[in-house]
Amino acid sequence: MSEHPATIHWERSGEDFLKGKYSHEHMWSFDGGMTVPASPSPSVVPAPYSNPAHVDPEEAFGAAVSSCHLLTFLYVASRHGFQVDCYEDKAFGTMTKNEQGVPWISFITLNPRIAYSGPKLPPPADEKLFHLLAHEQCYIANSIKTEVKIGGARGA
Repeated sequence: MSEHPATIHWERSGEDFLKGKYSHEHMWSFDGGMTVPASPSPSVVPAPYSNPAHVDPEEAFGAAVSSCHLLTFLYVASRHGFQVDCYEDKAFGTMTKNEQGVPWISFITLNPRIAYSGPKLPPPADEKLFHLLAHEQCYIANSIKTEVKIGGARGA
C-alpha cells in the first residue's frame, strides 16, 4: 500500500566503545525533512551515555499510538457530525518483563481530553464509542501486541 521511511543515524565519537562507554545519542530523519535527536531513556542507559532531553524509543512508541488514535478519533467524530475543537492526550507507556524476562512495553494508557463546540455535543456514550472505533481502525494499534487502554475525561 504505502511505505514510510525513516533514517536512523549513530556515529561513534571517541569514547571507549568496547567497554560500553560511548554516547547512545543518535538522529531520526524523516522523509519530510524533519530531524529529531534521539537517545535511549535514562532509565535504560544512564547518563552521560544517554540524553534525557532527546526523544527515546519508548516515548516515541507511546506518541505514535496516541497520534494514530487522535487522528482516527477526529475522523470518526467528524463523520458522526461532532465538531472537535481541542484534543490533548497524556499517553503513558508501561514497561514490564515478559515470560522470558525481556523488557517490553506491555501497555499504553491514553488519557485524552477533548473539547467540542457546535450545535450538538456528543453524550459520554457516543464519545466512548468513538474511542472504541478509533482504536479498532487505528493503523498503529492494529500493528502491535501491546494493550492500549483509554482513560481520560471530557473537557480540555
